[in-house]
Amino acid sequence: MRIVFMGTPDFAVPSLQRIASENNEFEIVLVVTGRDKPRRKKNALPEPTPVKQYALELGLPVYETDDPSSAEFAAIVSASRPDVIVVAAFRILPPAVYSIARLGAFNLHASLLPAYRGAAPINWAIIGGDRVTGVTTFFLQEKVDTGSMILTESVTIAEDDNATMLAEKLSMKGAALVVETLRLINAGNVSVKKQNDRLASKAPKLTKENTRIRWDSRSAELCDFIRGLAMKPAAWTTMDGKNLKVYKAVPFESPISLPERGNEPGSVYIGDSGLLVRTADGWIALQQFQLEGKKIMEAQEFLRGFRYDDRERPLLLL
Repeated sequence: MRIVFMGTPDFAVPSLQRIASENNEFEIVLVVTGRDKPRRKKNALPEPTPVKQYALELGLPVYETDDPSSAEFAAIVSASRPDVIVVAAFRILPPAVYSIARLGAFNLHASLLPAYRGAAPINWAIIGGDRVTGVTTFFLQEKVDTGSMILTESVTIAEDDNATMLAEKLSMKGAALVVETLRLINAGNVSVKKQNDRLASKAPKLTKENTRIRWDSRSAELCDFIRGLAMKPAAWTTMDGKNLKVYKAVPFESPISLPERGNEPGSVYIGDSGLLVRTADGWIALQQFQLEGKKIMEAQEFLRGFRYDDRERPLLLL
């Protein structure tokens, strides 16, 4: 079976790895990924995508594109004569590309469709307070993330899972699902199930605006929001005019008496219990964060060097 694999981030690498390991069944004739670009702030040099790095280690042919709708790209894929196109965390493909594959094109999506259709399903599942998510393979069609489902696999979201940790779990489950899906297609034994659009929910792209912390939310919701965005892109707020990325927080419940002054959402209390922030229904303790221009710190490390001398103005996170 001739396969064209398309993917870009770390999430896609285990799927490529699993397909390549089954070299008696599958032949990867082309790997498609995004173009090299700077990927770390401290390094302005272009770097390959994680998928490209692994494909080159395997000696696989790689084609880079940021424009899957171009005629050149369609011609490249067509020349590869794929039986199946496998997509894992890549760009939206037009029908002119995904219809090239003789036996079809399918996508690995990091949710139990039709839940969390969109660019950031892992993040929004945690933000939404879900305790179970999963992975789905489905045949591509023109409307994004709506195609007929092939296989699904559930994954429990642990209480301490953040988005990075959950992505790793889902990528491994997804890799096994991709290989199983390929075997079903190769055997001509695929049974599909249509998605119920009435049960669909959205997982929109993460932006500067929708990753900002709203301190007038409830404590439990805020903690889910923070871990749903950690470690990247990270939930953020501002402290005394500087950006503050928050990676980990927990609801704070203690018999200690907290001050009434500066008691609006976002108000900060600094004491022996750490860095506490007022929410709509209580307080949360920030445990890991990064102030603009500083490294990532645990709360106690940060507080050892923190000074705030303006006693007339309560410290407020905005």
